[in-house]
Amino acid sequence: MGFGKARGGFCRPKDETDRCVFRGLGRHAAGEDPAKRAQILEGARQVFMNVGFDAASMNDITRAAGVSKGTIYVYFENKGELFQTIILEAKQRIFEDLRQTLAEDDAVDSVLTRFGAQLATGLTCEETIRAMRIAIGVAERFPELVRTFFGDHPDNLIETLTAFVAARCETGELVADEPRVAAQQLLDLCTGHMWKMRLFGLMEGPPPPADIQLMAERGVRTFMNSYGAEASRRS
Repeated sequence: MGFGKARGGFCRPKDETDRCVFRGLGRHAAGEDPAKRAQILEGARQVFMNVGFDAASMNDITRAAGVSKGTIYVYFENKGELFQTIILEAKQRIFEDLRQTLAEDDAVDSVLTRFGAQLATGLTCEETIRAMRIAIGVAERFPELVRTFFGDHPDNLIETLTAFVAARCETGELVADEPRVAAQQLLDLCTGHMWKMRLFGLMEGPPPPADIQLMAERGVRTFMNSYGAEASRRS
């Protein structure tokens, strides 16, 4: 969804709470209590979702998390690292479910339809959209935040989906000379329209599950018309 760079690599320091260091997923060597770490992240998540990145202060986060500022700094260096960690962990949770779906032993179109519906649901939910808007809003100062969402990275879902397409090509269910291109096209088919409408405020709330399911089914049908084994034989 790394991200390690030297201190000051993304902006000039403004104050102690806004020193720009985006590296890793929290200072585990210093702070080893998973419950305390989760408590801090939940407090920070509430603040970021309510007021955005720039308006959020470490004082706000300490109050929401119910810990001291010193405790936060044991686990995280600044609010930038906090926000990036929240994004990464939320993204990883969504993607782990999607990877499990792709691992299911079922017909390729059935697996991909479930995958597409799950992906669109995760990308269009309120919290994901808010976090994306926050990241885009600070993109010029903190480009790593945008890369957290959209970057081409080995842990990103495109790698897993590419591997799925390649594996199903080996079984003869799909025919794709460029599995990665096929995977990228499927992602767009299953998410592009509704996700963009949500991101730019043209759709107020998450789309109904029936609409998401229909988009996934139509997207996979289009995909199979291009890359399915039967379509290849017809051509």
